[in-house]
Amino acid sequence: MGTNADTEKDARRDVHSLTRGELTELLAGLGQPGFRAKQVEEWVWSKNARSWDEMTNLPKALREQLAERLTLGAVEEVARQASSDGSRKYLLRLSDGVCVECVGMPSGSRLAVCASTQAGCAMGCAFCATGGAGLTRSLTDAEIYEQVMHVRDDFGERVTSVVLMGQGEPFMNYDATLAALRRLNSPEGAGIGARHLTVSTCGVIPQIMRFANEPEQFTLAVSLHSAVQKTRNALMPGVRKYSLVNLYNAMGEYVDKTGRRPTYEYALIGGVNDTDAELQALCDFCEGTLAHVNLIQLNEVEGSKLRPSTPARAEDFVRRLASVGVEATVRNSRGADIDAACGQLKQRVERGR
Repeated sequence: MGTNADTEKDARRDVHSLTRGELTELLAGLGQPGFRAKQVEEWVWSKNARSWDEMTNLPKALREQLAERLTLGAVEEVARQASSDGSRKYLLRLSDGVCVECVGMPSGSRLAVCASTQAGCAMGCAFCATGGAGLTRSLTDAEIYEQVMHVRDDFGERVTSVVLMGQGEPFMNYDATLAALRRLNSPEGAGIGARHLTVSTCGVIPQIMRFANEPEQFTLAVSLHSAVQKTRNALMPGVRKYSLVNLYNAMGEYVDKTGRRPTYEYALIGGVNDTDAELQALCDFCEGTLAHVNLIQLNEVEGSKLRPSTPARAEDFVRRLASVGVEATVRNSRGADIDAACGQLKQRVERGR
């Protein structure tokens, strides 16, 4: 049976969930001047403080009052894998015990982070370790943001780019995803340029159109994986209702409205979407558009019959796409010696238990 102290602790709000207005009101009620809110927010969002005692420019009495009323809602690292290529994968536990994965990928002076927007995923993509487990819940904007800050602090370096391509479908959690992007972009948050913040969607058309109307220059990536409707339906059942014809039209509108170049993600799967017919369909889908094609070497998922294409086949795709004026690159697969695919580290930890 819980004690009164436990009940009081449970009743405290996470400071990350407070708006500036709510925080200012709380501090005013404690007899504090208005500038204290900015000080607290700087510790919470920019410095990623893990305890109230770290906030050394706040009076000690105020720190004690805040600790009684608010939690810092820190994520807890459950597992961490380091790859020989320098990338690190993390399994983080959130305040309610739910776990999510994120990855830090250093390259020279740059540090990219791949973060999750949901715990689990409802889209059910055939090649994804996360999709097999279903959706647990969507994350808050703070929980998305805190993954990036955890990676930043572990590397001790500034994060220069973020891609929301981890667990979950960002556009099925649109409001929190956008709020997290804005916080990552804000000078009072992580201060990352909008064009270095990318959302990867399976192709949820209504939200693509909504995203096109946002004022920021955020980047859009669409998981395509096949330009043949039957193949795409089999690989990505969660977006079956959004046909390729409608996706093609929506992406045309997106480019017209934003002037920004979208990316199509295409994981090459041997004998499934790497045939000559599939390649021709991809060329037809992309020719004459502004899109860039990002060819991905499929991560093998335990228990899946799907296998990656050969590097030579990936180069065939690059050459053929180039011949119709479409720029394509083969994404350098990071973390191949660790549980690189989304959901794999979580599964390994759970099996270990």
